[in-house]
Amino acid sequence: MNELTYIRYSVGFVFIISGLMKFFSEELGNTFISLGLPYPIYFMYVVALVEIVCGHLIATNKHVRNASIPLILIMIAAIILTKVPILTSGFFLFAFSARLDIVMLILLTVLYKNSSRLK
Repeated sequence: MNELTYIRYSVGFVFIISGLMKFFSEELGNTFISLGLPYPIYFMYVVALVEIVCGHLIATNKHVRNASIPLILIMIAAIILTKVPILTSGFFLFAFSARLDIVMLILLTVLYKNSSRLK
């Protein structure tokens, strides 16, 4: 197994669990409602489904390049909607709050760029 396989498993695990939690956690529903998005609960379920499906595809090494794209967009949206507002409280608080999002965004980019090496 090479290092990209470990990255695939890790990224897949994070998104599968994240998606499942959106179905089971009332607190995450309240978070989506507070973002001011249209139809926040339906939107949350769509995001959850995308995370689960794409996380599974990445973990099983199927369509990794295509599965990375929606997850990259989700991570960018998460940073913009939930982390950038924290910048008003200071850069270090923002950096601390966004650390997992930034790491996942970097790992998704690595998978996207190296998907041809995953065969």
